[in-house]
Amino acid sequence: MPADVNQHGDIFGGWIMAQVDIAGGVIAARHARGRVATVAVNSFMFKQPVLVGDLVTFYAEISRIGKTSITVDVEVFAQRNPDDIVTVRVTEASLTYVAVDATRRPRPVPQA
Repeated sequence: MPADVNQHGDIFGGWIMAQVDIAGGVIAARHARGRVATVAVNSFMFKQPVLVGDLVTFYAEISRIGKTSITVDVEVFAQRNPDDIVTVRVTEASLTYVAVDATRRPRPVPQA
């Protein structure tokens, strides 16, 4: 949307960061079988800009499972140039989530 781009037509990095957090949170919550909270952004690298019109895809994979935490790596790809489609990796990140109970206190996560 227009509110998500800068004056040069590139998508704001903050919008991409929010979508990465959602993608990572989905896989973490699925593994934790419940609510998770983001506790750390371990790394975040923008490799190329995301442009208006790009089709953006997020791939998330669990890289570490702790006692109450789950670390997820997320890669972001953009397909651009509809006449001759080109796919480029635009962002990669690592985030850590902690599983929380109904009182929002850390709880154990399944180990397998």
